[in-house]
Amino acid sequence: MNVSKPAALEDAKVTHQLAQFIVESKYEDLPSDVVKEASRAIINCLGCAIGAAQHDTVQFAVEAFEPFFGAPQAQVWGRSERADILHAALINGISTHVLDFDDTHFRAVHPSAPVLPAIFALAEWRQFSGKELVHAYVLGVEAEIRIALSVFPEHYDRGWHITGTAGIFGAAAAVGKLLKLNVEQMTWALGIAATQSSGLREMFGTMCKSFHPGHAAQGGMAAALMAQKGFTSSIRALEAKRGFGQVMSSRFDPAVITTDLGKQYEISKNMYKPFACGLVVHAVIDACLQLRKQHQLKAEDIASIHATVGPLVLELTGIKSPRTGLEGKFSVYHAMAVAIIYGAAGEDQFSTEVVCNPAVEKLRSLMEVKVDPQVRKLEGYVTIVLRNGKQLECHVSDALGSLVHPMSDEDLENKFKGLTSKKLSADTTRRLLDQCWKITQLNDISPLMRATAVL
Repeated sequence: MNVSKPAALEDAKVTHQLAQFIVESKYEDLPSDVVKEASRAIINCLGCAIGAAQHDTVQFAVEAFEPFFGAPQAQVWGRSERADILHAALINGISTHVLDFDDTHFRAVHPSAPVLPAIFALAEWRQFSGKELVHAYVLGVEAEIRIALSVFPEHYDRGWHITGTAGIFGAAAAVGKLLKLNVEQMTWALGIAATQSSGLREMFGTMCKSFHPGHAAQGGMAAALMAQKGFTSSIRALEAKRGFGQVMSSRFDPAVITTDLGKQYEISKNMYKPFACGLVVHAVIDACLQLRKQHQLKAEDIASIHATVGPLVLELTGIKSPRTGLEGKFSVYHAMAVAIIYGAAGEDQFSTEVVCNPAVEKLRSLMEVKVDPQVRKLEGYVTIVLRNGKQLECHVSDALGSLVHPMSDEDLENKFKGLTSKKLSADTTRRLLDQCWKITQLNDISPLMRATAVL
């Protein structure tokens, strides 16, 4: 006599398979290049967060929540405060993303901002090793990106900020791995994460954009902690008719989540930004910088600037006249202007002061940006017409920071130093970098986290 399984168990495939993979994975399963990429991502993440620690966005969040900070369990990076792990994850997630300088998967999500703040806070409190943290991080990123890609691009096109909506799964999975959840508990954690999933693209250019990964870090951590204590959820949170995938996208592809799990790792397709704004404008920034250097360009010599870009550029960064530093990050016009005037597009060039600089405003007014559907996401064309009638042209096929033209280890170290130089001593900076490169050799990551404090 055949005994059929309950329908709920028969259908609970995707969420269960992902949970089982996370629980059963061993550190020894990770390829060496994946472990190395984790170190690169950690350096980039900490640099971005420390560099942004005094940003108004972070300051306002700290002021709002500090009265409710619990036991000082974890460091708020780049600041003097310590907080309970839930608030530390929230604040550090915000600071990691607010400069728009954090890492980006080549297709979808900013992987580290929702995941690393959560697991670093827990690991500092509970004293996990570097190997345990790296393993959890890689698995969290894997879950996060696969879930993101299962609903991409339609989910993003609808207006969801996928770093927030998918990031919470990464945090839940990574924290759950550190907590050694069993398969049932990990399935619940993913479900608790699913019901919290949020983030709207309407918020781009405001402080809420960086709140999304902060909320995801905090919510994902809460999901794993609750599941550990027996708090239940649907066991089909990802694939059910009214679950995350079907609700968030009409083109949900569950196979993306489970195919070749453990055979390839999405962190290998991570990209790091040399410029403090959206990756889609990096090609035209690169082009402007090249033309500036080659021709000793000065803004007063320019009659007009013409750029041809891919469709996403104006959709994401089409603000012609930004009014704040955050809006400047979503202005291709501002990005090109500062590249020409300052020869840089770092965090300093996306301040409100620079956005409102009359010289920058004037140069922005001389720009025309056109969309060509044939231009790829990280490609761009720039033509500059001088007042004497001469035309200067530059085509960048793959922006610096892309998979084709990646930032080197030295580039990442220099980026970290540039972001932290005003906050950390040279000795502390060197110590942090060395510990990040050798993180899997650390028996306890707590000293690493404490070294991020700025008193």
